[in-house]
Amino acid sequence: MSEAGSSAPPSLQYVQYETNKESLYLTAIRQLISKDLSEPYSIYVYRYFLYQWGELCYLTLDEHDKLIGVVVSKLEPHRGGPLRGYIAMLAVKEEHRGKGIATKLVRMAIDAMIERDAEEVVLETEVTNTAAMKLYERLGFLRSKRLHRYYLNGNTAYRLVLYLKEGAGCARTDFEGQDDGEPQLLPSASITR
Repeated sequence: MSEAGSSAPPSLQYVQYETNKESLYLTAIRQLISKDLSEPYSIYVYRYFLYQWGELCYLTLDEHDKLIGVVVSKLEPHRGGPLRGYIAMLAVKEEHRGKGIATKLVRMAIDAMIERDAEEVVLETEVTNTAAMKLYERLGFLRSKRLHRYYLNGNTAYRLVLYLKEGAGCARTDFEGQDDGEPQLLPSASITR
């Protein structure tokens, strides 16, 4: 069943992360994310995101208040330029995939970033993670760069970007990973809501 064509069961709850509930959720968040993502994050990485940008992190709970999905994000100025959102982690329990949960979590995070005047949202995902690539591209993300051996496991990633404002990405350059020092022009796109 396709994630885009189905809806989440009504018994699910989507909630914003609350720092005062760390003891309830942090262990479950770590377990869920570490099961599927390539990077072995320490507790300090989770706290870095959750303490500073908890309002951009969302959880999906089942009818028993058990964590089944999470998105962890942040928002800050990028190199003195645009206000850039970043989706750091997204995970949904395997038995709950294909029900629109990941899409809803990502949309909630993006909407919260838009409310805070974000100009763009970026993320990285493994080139072999076709389900994630489809999800993000369906939401309007564009591939902006291929990052060779980006992850600790040696896998290559794509950096994806979603431009949120008219003109975002125009005539900007990105020098990361350029051997010849020549700027890499990024595509211009925008999202309308």
